[in-house]
Amino acid sequence: MNHRSRRLLATAATIAAAVCVLPVAALADTAGKAPKQKPTVILEHGAFADGSSWNDVVAGLRRDGYPVIAAANPLRGVASDAAALRGLIEHVDGPVILVGHSYGGSVISAAGTGNSKVKALVYVAAFLPEADESALGLSTKFPGSTLPGTLEPVGTDLYIRQNAFHRQFAADVPARKAALMAASQRPVAKAALEEKSTAPAWREKPSWDIVTTKDLNIPVAAQRFMAERAGAHIIEVAASHSVAVSRPGVVVNVIESADRATR
Repeated sequence: MNHRSRRLLATAATIAAAVCVLPVAALADTAGKAPKQKPTVILEHGAFADGSSWNDVVAGLRRDGYPVIAAANPLRGVASDAAALRGLIEHVDGPVILVGHSYGGSVISAAGTGNSKVKALVYVAAFLPEADESALGLSTKFPGSTLPGTLEPVGTDLYIRQNAFHRQFAADVPARKAALMAASQRPVAKAALEEKSTAPAWREKPSWDIVTTKDLNIPVAAQRFMAERAGAHIIEVAASHSVAVSRPGVVVNVIESADRATR
């Protein structure tokens, strides 16, 4: 073998060695640095809504790699609804972020207390009750809610009259979509809005709160009072009570911010 042939063979061997070694080195650099598991986001709807109210929020979170569950809130009472949510939390592997809209805020406040799997709470135009407070009492603590005049009792349940739903609940949602929401709304037991809450999870968990300044259900003054009392990270949005439908991107961003802040 002449000198030129030996040199070509040596060069080929060097290249082959580099091809073999580089991936191993890259693997060594990342050893023990596997990305942390993203928390499961559990979305708890409130009164006069259902799981579909989170559809665009679910789509945004899933696009960013989050496992998501839009829970079915029974809307029967804070204690029983929280028990149902706790059962779902226990069924999920790994950490959880609880997100509650409206009355769903009362439910996540109760369900998250003392639960080590819950890493953060996100309130969306929601109630953040203290112990012995009710949704009804908090919504009437400050003036501004026009909800009582739109309610239609059916037995022990309450609905929003369909012809009042758009303006009352979803003024910044297109009329056709708001009509579908009105037709598919879930009624809440009147007793659920009057039931007193227990010790809230926001006393022990970091919390974020989207305050809706165009809200006709929960007055903005009531929302600010509750958020400030809880020491929540406050994000104000000029939106109706149905901010998860009208501004889903805002909700997604706040949830993901809560995740990043608690890693």
